[in-house]
Amino acid sequence: MITAAVVLQLLILAGALYDTARLGASSGGRRPVWPRRRRRRAALEAAEGHLVRQRLRGRIDAAVYRERMRTIADGQRPRAGRHF
Repeated sequence: MITAAVVLQLLILAGALYDTARLGASSGGRRPVWPRRRRRRAALEAAEGHLVRQRLRGRIDAAVYRERMRTIADGQRPRAGRHF
């Protein structure tokens, strides 16, 4: 019984040391996923705002607006250009 408790405590200690070492180690040039997603979402939101401004100013018609908004909803940046 005591042997099992000692083994479990050693495993817990080893796991804690491993986690501490991983947190202290540098990421080695890897970039976290969340900032990339945040930048991508911000870029799509900026493209959406630009598209809305174009539509409100009458620079694009309704069909082009719908097509480009569908592209943004699919997670892609719409291609630039004027289509009447």
